[in-house]
Amino acid sequence: MNLEMSDVKAPLAKKISKELIIHNDVRTDNYYWLNDRDNQEVIEYLNEENAYTKDQLKHTEDIQKQLFEEMKGRIKEDDSTVPYKLNGYWYVTKYELGKDYPIYLRRKEYIDAKDEILFDCNEMAKDYSYFNLGGISISPDNSLVAYSVDTVSRRQYTIRIKNLVTGEVYSDEILNTTGSATWANDNKTLFYSIKDEVTLRAHKIFKHKLNTNCVEDVEVYHEEDETFNTFVYKTKSKKYIVIGASSTLTSEYQILNADTPDNAFKVFQKRTSGLEYNIAHYGDNFYIISNVDNATNFKISKTSEDGTDKTNWKDVIPHRDSVLIEDIEIFNDYLVVNERENGLNNLRIISWNGAEDYYLPFNSETYTAYIGNNPDFNSDDLRYGYNSLTAPSSIREYNFKTKKTQIKKEQAVLGGTFKKENYESKRVWAEARDGVKVPISLVYKKGLKLDGSNPVLQYAYGSYGSTIDPSFSSIRLSLLDRGFIYAIAHVRGGEYLGRAWYEDGKLLTKKNTFTDFIDCSKYLIEQNYTSNKHLYAYGGSAGGLLIGAVINMNPELYHGVLAAVPFVDVVTTMLDDTIPLTTGEYDEWGNPNNEDFYNYMKSYSPYDNVKSQEYPHMLVTTGLHDSQVQYWEPAKWVAKLRTLKSGNSILMLHTDMDSGHGGASGRFESLKEVAMEYAFLLDLEGIHGQ
Repeated sequence: MNLEMSDVKAPLAKKISKELIIHNDVRTDNYYWLNDRDNQEVIEYLNEENAYTKDQLKHTEDIQKQLFEEMKGRIKEDDSTVPYKLNGYWYVTKYELGKDYPIYLRRKEYIDAKDEILFDCNEMAKDYSYFNLGGISISPDNSLVAYSVDTVSRRQYTIRIKNLVTGEVYSDEILNTTGSATWANDNKTLFYSIKDEVTLRAHKIFKHKLNTNCVEDVEVYHEEDETFNTFVYKTKSKKYIVIGASSTLTSEYQILNADTPDNAFKVFQKRTSGLEYNIAHYGDNFYIISNVDNATNFKISKTSEDGTDKTNWKDVIPHRDSVLIEDIEIFNDYLVVNERENGLNNLRIISWNGAEDYYLPFNSETYTAYIGNNPDFNSDDLRYGYNSLTAPSSIREYNFKTKKTQIKKEQAVLGGTFKKENYESKRVWAEARDGVKVPISLVYKKGLKLDGSNPVLQYAYGSYGSTIDPSFSSIRLSLLDRGFIYAIAHVRGGEYLGRAWYEDGKLLTKKNTFTDFIDCSKYLIEQNYTSNKHLYAYGGSAGGLLIGAVINMNPELYHGVLAAVPFVDVVTTMLDDTIPLTTGEYDEWGNPNNEDFYNYMKSYSPYDNVKSQEYPHMLVTTGLHDSQVQYWEPAKWVAKLRTLKSGNSILMLHTDMDSGHGGASGRFESLKEVAMEYAFLLDLEGIHGQ
């Protein structure tokens, strides 16, 4: 790090000792007081950290500006999505030159008909430092739209209703919602979910009648189990309103005919601990993806509308040990299944008449494919998305009859320097300490020499069964073009290699996530992709927990780390059931009120395990209004690291005082934080221009 002499000193947060006692164990937290965003002293401390970070990176301002401009320059500013047709209208989202936010519009009947603007988010956002348009739900008769807005970045959305004929926005204003809503078929009844004011858990479903006061809205469901969240939607068939409730490992659905919104909902299959299922409706049947009967990787079943409990479910596609079923899409003549085998996405096409059963061909080991937006049962075209580490994102349509694929749109990468053939990607396998093979996806510029001198940015997430697929990023080119290798470690805790891969990286096996990452790092060093002088680790949110654990265990492996909105104070957070997400995550991390889980969590929690040792250079980012990982976790972590770490490594905390978990809201504003992060990495490598 090119540290320069400065009058700005590294902030030292004051210590106020607080003892936290449970299971006859005492933890002393000197920075617990930072848990109060209304305390002016807390705000002053965060501002001091921001000033220090700005000062330490002042000499990188030119490269930050250069990075921002080149990343922005690759984005097609006047862009639009591929139109899709729904209920007589073509829907399009477009961006205009120089504007940060999208414009939502539709065209009646014909794709080249006159634009009808639904929302211009640039106008809606002009008075706010943060703006996000949430769910958009069009009424069945196309005359009304329910939409939601968040202007704080706490993911607490306000729902309003707009008349698309007159342009009038009604006085109805529904506060503290998840942002999603769905219409019954009468065009006047709206179902929506609201959040607990304290924990932000989605816990109730309400019913609103058009032209009535929102205070009169009727509660139709209350999810009282604090480990569950609830939501509501309408089936693709438009026949049913569905209320869902889910925890990490258990789900339950209730259904109601959308023509009779004032009737009572009926339970589809009552919740059973460990039973996960999803439902889709078509014709006179429901199709179910579930893990019933120990189907670890899930299977597909079918049942009639009259008998929905699991005793009536009949197998359509049975469980397979090597294939994970992730999603389905139903058409009149075909069933499309999104599967994953050996880490790779596959789109399987099966005709209902039994004559056809095949996979779309993909010729890479580092790609991402997924089912796109297909609202029409009658279509002969499957819309899907495809990209790879070297190929920009594309929206494609495959015709079931002709067996031909048409690229409807491919992401434009402007600037004139990008050519797919200038980059390479591959998948390698590192051996973990317990003998398990862990895949790593790599991308880099052609001409790579394995001499140990290449800078590598190694990324992973590894929680909640969330799979980080190898996908394209035009932003990432700014690192690749300067000699970086980008590595995605597909560690346990995700579902890259199936459901068992997830199960082996959670609860009392969570440390596999961390040791997998470390063993991948050692592999990259041993194979001369890099060395510990050029290896950088990166993770965000639960991936920030991974980074925090890893640098406590093996700090010597990394020259620098990026930790974005990191979940690092695991024990204290999981003991506080007033914090958003806590109770719903016991199935992921364990409940520390149980002594076994408490001791295990404490043994890896990054904040609890900071010790006196040398740490890599660090840039930590957070958002003051983050509802997912509260800002005080990274703030406390940095404060503790400052007092205990030895050596001369730089430690910086940057808090966005206006945003939350997702960062800044504008499509370009967020690039400024990326530019800062990349400048930090490039500076550590001594790369200051080009």
